[in-house]
Amino acid sequence: MTAAREAPVRAETDVLIVGAGPTGLFAAYYAGFRGHRVAIVDSLPELGGQITAMYPEKAILDVAGFPSVKGRDLVAGLVSQAATADPAYFLERTATDLEHHVDGVVVRLDDGTEITAGAVLITAGIGKFSPRPLPAGEGWLGRGLAFFVPSFAPYAGKDVVIVGGGDSAFDWALHLEPIARSVTLVHRRDAFRAHERTVQQVRDSSVRIITRAEVTALSGTDTVQSVDVTVDGETTTLPAQAVVAALGFIADLGPLQQWGIEVAKRHVVVDPAMRTSLPRVFAAGDITEYPGKVRLIAVGFGEAATAVNNATVAIDPTAKVFPGHSSEGS
Repeated sequence: MTAAREAPVRAETDVLIVGAGPTGLFAAYYAGFRGHRVAIVDSLPELGGQITAMYPEKAILDVAGFPSVKGRDLVAGLVSQAATADPAYFLERTATDLEHHVDGVVVRLDDGTEITAGAVLITAGIGKFSPRPLPAGEGWLGRGLAFFVPSFAPYAGKDVVIVGGGDSAFDWALHLEPIARSVTLVHRRDAFRAHERTVQQVRDSSVRIITRAEVTALSGTDTVQSVDVTVDGETTTLPAQAVVAALGFIADLGPLQQWGIEVAKRHVVVDPAMRTSLPRVFAAGDITEYPGKVRLIAVGFGEAATAVNNATVAIDPTAKVFPGHSSEGS
């Protein structure tokens, strides 16, 4: 999944997909289904986007046909499905510039590669993202402090403190509780942003929840051994050989914002056909914005199909938006 093709200085394709997360991978398959040549650009070194980078072990519960599927397994299936389109992958590269020609679009990458495409589909999720720092954790990253939990095994038998009150914090608390010696979740408010069902599952577990609290210090020699938690001015020291700062992310659309594309609150505005404000440029997945938008993987899959079918008409005006059912060709 990590191998990328050697990129020529110039390349041509029918559909260029910017973003190799679940929506982008499904879009690649669907573009192949419509008979298009496909190329995918992503700034990360691996396919799968945020799932691969942050949640490979997380159980995903809202993908049709899968009562529960691990993130890494979902990505593996999507990569296998996308392979039917024989996409050209340009990984660890960022799309920087976009230029319209009479019959296509030219996108330049940060390594100098130029890709000419009939249409561009942006599936970049939240764009480039960086974790919000834990003020007390400065200097401890890699020494017991982490922002993501890509694997649960390193936490076996440890006292783990998780800082945050969102979905990631509660998901990781729930998954680490059976294997860690202890799990404590620290949040600065009484209210949580996580899904109510997950919150209740954590409440029903052995996880200790401390609210209206802050982690004010990390202590140890080479690695973390304890943390100070302050509640209403009183500080308690907890054993902790691992600290997970699940405080959310700072998202940045990066060079996409310089393309002249209409953006609202760091999201790309689209119409019902997934068209952006730029000709031949479409978008799908979490990066899109329109009235009633719901940011779920399942929604991204549907938007990818809508975008590719409408991009097909932009590439070839004689084509039809509706391709027929895939089962008709089986």
